[in-house]
Amino acid sequence: MSTRCFTMLKPGVLNRRLVGEVISRLEKKGLKLVGLKLMNISPELASKHYAEHKGKAFYDPLVDYITSGPVVAMVWQGDDCVTLVRKITGATSPAEAHPGTIRGDFCSHTQHNIIHASDCDESAEREIALFFKPEELIDWEDQASVWF
Repeated sequence: MSTRCFTMLKPGVLNRRLVGEVISRLEKKGLKLVGLKLMNISPELASKHYAEHKGKAFYDPLVDYITSGPVVAMVWQGDDCVTLVRKITGATSPAEAHPGTIRGDFCSHTQHNIIHASDCDESAEREIALFFKPEELIDWEDQASVWF
């Protein structure tokens, strides 16, 4: 069943010039990009996005990092999308992220994690609604077979 997953490339991805590499990995898995925008996140939006972490020791540094520069907000679509995206991104802790995953290959500090991915379908719906208006999502027909 086709579902959607919200992902966000954090400021470090842009600073390290890895946007294309990360998007390419998700595309190569066969996921369909249905929403994409480069944006600055306000402290208010960051606090809504990370509301479940409020009061934790890492909350303020997380908000500071996510608002420190532009991010790339994306919505991906595919069968069991959240599960697939989470496998591609790897464990949150760089020490636990396997080589070959985005975090395993490009992260060295949890505080400067380079990608956020929804952790379940419910979170994906909530996060997509925070960052995208319905008309900003384009569910296009994949016609790759015509080109190859």
